[in-house]
Amino acid sequence: MDLYPLLRPLLPLISPERAHGLSIRALKKGLVPADRRPDSPILATRVWNIDFPNPIGLAAGFDKDAEIIDPLLSLGFGFVEVGSVTPRPQPGNPKPRLFRLDEDQGVINRFGFNSEGLAPFIYHLGRRRAAGLPGIVGANVGKNKETEDASEDYVAGVSATCRLADYIVCNISSPNTPGLRLLQARAEMSALIGHALSARNESIPEVAARPPLLVKVAPDLDDAALEAVAEVALELGVDGIIMGNTTLSRPASLRSRDKGETGGLSGKPLFALSTERLGALYRIVRGRIPLVGVGGVSSGADAYAKIRAGADLVQIYSALVFHGPGLVPRIKADLAARLKADGFSHVAEAVGADFR
Repeated sequence: MDLYPLLRPLLPLISPERAHGLSIRALKKGLVPADRRPDSPILATRVWNIDFPNPIGLAAGFDKDAEIIDPLLSLGFGFVEVGSVTPRPQPGNPKPRLFRLDEDQGVINRFGFNSEGLAPFIYHLGRRRAAGLPGIVGANVGKNKETEDASEDYVAGVSATCRLADYIVCNISSPNTPGLRLLQARAEMSALIGHALSARNESIPEVAARPPLLVKVAPDLDDAALEAVAEVALELGVDGIIMGNTTLSRPASLRSRDKGETGGLSGKPLFALSTERLGALYRIVRGRIPLVGVGGVSSGADAYAKIRAGADLVQIYSALVFHGPGLVPRIKADLAARLKADGFSHVAEAVGADFR
């Protein structure tokens, strides 16, 4: 039984960050019901030689320290991405740093890569790997605020997680760590990702055993910047691009009291921008590199729009705040119905359909 609709009216009485902490505890204690229904075969897809039961994943940010991977997978996600993790523990920015925009179904955060560091992160991943637990898990790595040479931190993160995760993401697009987004420029990205790829390859000499390495970029990039990102990714052999992160822009339509807070905006107000930028990126890469679409997805229609715009996989996060864990099976059912209605046999057939 989905109790979230009954609990949702209580959310305004709880601070957003405390509510997030309570949800972590509830998942740890098994208080959130699992969804055991099998996925429709039409949703199965193969990306990076990995078989995903469905293309709907949880974006990084919910489980920063890789504590509740299996309870999250049990909600029906096709994959779960944990992190962002920094090499050394850091508290992040001062509180309050998370704001619900209830009228807009959006969220603003300025966490600043709060992290317990790599040690507990790899401990949790290592226990899962040793136990042989099923489920596809990605590790999202970032840099500590005070680190001058960003490459050092990304190399540390990739080296520590590459044998414990099914894929790795270099997050170079959070707006809440000073200077981080500058790493998306051509020269900076080329150097950093080059070091990250070398770290992965040196850690795992066997090519077939190496996890895919992705880069996560911002939806605020213009066409020229997107072109540069795509060119660097293709030149270096990056395995995928996540479009995108939170946005610093503020749509004029925002109505909520906290709409002027600094930080990255996510949720429904981000959908149009992130999907348009996803489509722009797809028109550049044209299937030469898999794309992950994230930003504002709160329905099967939204997920389908991301796929048609070029996403091989789709991630959600902020919508869970407003719709609860029961949203995951609803998105999958609606997506399967839309694919069938349009005559697709498998979700992969619909990727980039808007641009054919």
